[in-house]
Amino acid sequence: MPDFLGRYRLDPIRLGRGGMGEVWGATDTRLDRRVAIKYVLLPDTELNQRFIREARALSKLTHPGVPALYDFGRDADRHYMIMQFIDGNTLRDVVAEHAPLPIGWVASIGAQIAAVLHAAHSHGILHRDLKPSNLILGRDGSVSVLDFGLAFLHDADTVELTTTGHQLGTAAYMSPEQVEAKPASEKTDVYALGCVLYEIATGLPLFTGPGDHSVKTQHVTTPATPAGRYRADMPRGLDELLLAMVEKNPADRPRGMREVHEGLMPYLSGTSRLGDMTENSPSPLTLYAQAVSRTVAGSASGTAPPAEARPADFHRTRRDARSLIRDSRYGEAVELLNEALARTPDAHDLREQLAEGYFSAHDYERAAREYRRLADVGEAEQAFHHRLQEAVCHVHLGQLDSALDLMVALLADTQSEDNPQALELRRHIGELERDAGHRDRARRTFTGLLADLRRIFGEEHPATDRVRQLLGAIA
Repeated sequence: MPDFLGRYRLDPIRLGRGGMGEVWGATDTRLDRRVAIKYVLLPDTELNQRFIREARALSKLTHPGVPALYDFGRDADRHYMIMQFIDGNTLRDVVAEHAPLPIGWVASIGAQIAAVLHAAHSHGILHRDLKPSNLILGRDGSVSVLDFGLAFLHDADTVELTTTGHQLGTAAYMSPEQVEAKPASEKTDVYALGCVLYEIATGLPLFTGPGDHSVKTQHVTTPATPAGRYRADMPRGLDELLLAMVEKNPADRPRGMREVHEGLMPYLSGTSRLGDMTENSPSPLTLYAQAVSRTVAGSASGTAPPAEARPADFHRTRRDARSLIRDSRYGEAVELLNEALARTPDAHDLREQLAEGYFSAHDYERAAREYRRLADVGEAEQAFHHRLQEAVCHVHLGQLDSALDLMVALLADTQSEDNPQALELRRHIGELERDAGHRDRARRTFTGLLADLRRIFGEEHPATDRVRQLLGAIA
């Protein structure tokens, strides 16, 4: 492959191609480093000028979650960008191999993306084409947001580019205002991020259909199905946040990415390895971020106060505990929460965080006790989640029959075996019966569940197909 600009040796195969250009991996022979080169084809002179102005604005967006822009220029009839090469897996590949992702990973990925887009929005830059293929998960668990291609364009350009055959956005992640060619805003990116998080949380796109037109129409007219319908362990607060992010009216969505970030952080725990896509050792960037976060959160002198000197402020305690859990400092987090609960034993949110801390630290016996205590005093929907988590703790302890007894009792207390939570619970019971060696019981559970899923959702629904496969494997 010939050199580009006399210094970049292009890879034999391009990385990707879109309606407005293509991306190649390359080697910078002068500096001996990997780069990505993006060619963007813009036929109109005025649009070229706008592209240049927006590229200059993007160059000011310095953030660890955005590839650095090394250079920008024009070669013949195309503009190009020389960018930092990001090594990792696209979120599309992560979804294909691991979805639905654990709740902790959903929160972590979402909070990182929200932080990147908050920084972009503060510079007046909207992404407008957020989707799993534009998001890279590194082996250290960090997320990078790529392809701000549509951010370079103003809403006035929409008609011009549409007439030249360029598609603005991707149907599965387009907001209602994009579908209707209305002006975009920060809330447009909030909607797209909601679609992405819904997909990694459930393994299913928010809307599906026979073609793009069908999907776009649903974005405008069809209410979203709660993610909790597809997984029983979905926390109610997280489910409500995802639904708020994909509201049809932008005014009904969270106010911005900072609010989204804050809404996701309480669920960020339990991010164990995702197969061979991530590893446990932190990157130098992670270590740096940990030091900075503790410096900012410390006293005016820049030194964080010791645990015993922290004020007994409820919100500060929650925030500090979350930070400790994120840093895998579970013992310190548990100690901090227990101290706070000694002063305010009825603080339900702190006790829930304590249970999550024990769970993240793999102390499943203590976690099970805390989840049982929470279930005894919580509202019905919260109690369902906490009783299920107690059963999961027994699964991790290898006490499968105890876990099975808890799940069967939980199912008996549900109002209907046809509601989404009960259907998901019945599948868990069947899998647990199978794993505990009760194959006949599992076969009966899956047979009854399959009949109900066919009646409720139809033969081709993913939930129906999943149970059909489970039954076939033990028939």
